[in-house]
Amino acid sequence: YMDIKTFDRVEKKYLIDKSAETKLLKAIKKYLQKDTYFNSEISNIYYDTDNYDLIIKSIDNPDFKEKLRARAYGGYDKVFLEIKTKFKKSTTRVGYKRRFLMSHDEFNKVSSGENSIIEIAAKNIETPSDIQIAREADYLIKTLNLKPKLLIYYDRTSYVGEKGLRITFDKNLRFRDTDLSFTRKINDRYYFDTEKNIIMEIKARGAMPLWLARALSENKIFPVHFSKIGKIYELIKKGEQNV
Repeated sequence: YMDIKTFDRVEKKYLIDKSAETKLLKAIKKYLQKDTYFNSEISNIYYDTDNYDLIIKSIDNPDFKEKLRARAYGGYDKVFLEIKTKFKKSTTRVGYKRRFLMSHDEFNKVSSGENSIIEIAAKNIETPSDIQIAREADYLIKTLNLKPKLLIYYDRTSYVGEKGLRITFDKNLRFRDTDLSFTRKINDRYYFDTEKNIIMEIKARGAMPLWLARALSENKIFPVHFSKIGKIYELIKKGEQNV
């Protein structure tokens, strides 16, 4: 999946515990196979305004929302700069993601202002869309005055099925809002303190397969609204109010 630059899909999220994960996988494993990158640590640096305007807007669940983030995978010397949009389409929410690649060193140069996003994209150009995506990211940063605001990372296991189906399980959700580099730090904080601490995401192009819908129903697993960045922002704000 790391080679795909632009894609759209329907996404649903679920908050489950280890027992539910085990039962569900037992019921559906014959329909799935491990993804190429089955086990990975995913780190995301989210861009926002000083007042977190993008996150606050996202929490309000509008018909259209947009995020800019840098994403890195553990052990893989690449950073994806991603523009992620979501919009409501009848009763479902469709996600649309566009991204281009750079090295960690190049990302650090962008972060320090040594190079512009467009300069880096021009150097690494793989497809005609790369420069366009870079221009849009550059435009968002400049017009909205965006800067790195939150680092969120987690451990993911991922499975794939027919017709673009993808199921992921994210565990050990951690974050920090200072010292925003992709290097792990001692001041990282864990988000969950409950047993329901696995975020399962189902991503499909089109309708969910019947066998999957049935397995979810039988195991009483129902979708929830859970935005990692939204929930972590709320936790940070709650902490500031309690100081």
